[in-house]
Amino acid sequence: MALSSPNIKVITMDSEEKLKQVISVLDQLTEDTSVPRNIRRGANECKVKLLNKGEALDVRTAGAIYVMDDLANDPNIPLHGRTLIWNIISQLEQVN
Repeated sequence: MALSSPNIKVITMDSEEKLKQVISVLDQLTEDTSVPRNIRRGANECKVKLLNKGEALDVRTAGAIYVMDDLANDPNIPLHGRTLIWNIISQLEQVN
């Protein structure tokens, strides 16, 4: 007896939903006053890059990943901010 069911649907988020989530987390990072100003400025820069519809999606995500990776290596960033940045990078890598 087969256990597969044709009625089960796998729910996947499309790229726009993933971007909305990333932008929401970037907003949290830019509003966190315990994070240094240059990190908040970089998070805002990433948000602007991701919202630029004039570029292809892969170019926008690659640029944002590059900036986020640079911010994650900043020695002044608090641990919770670095964790947020790593989560953002991880989500951006999953955007198609």
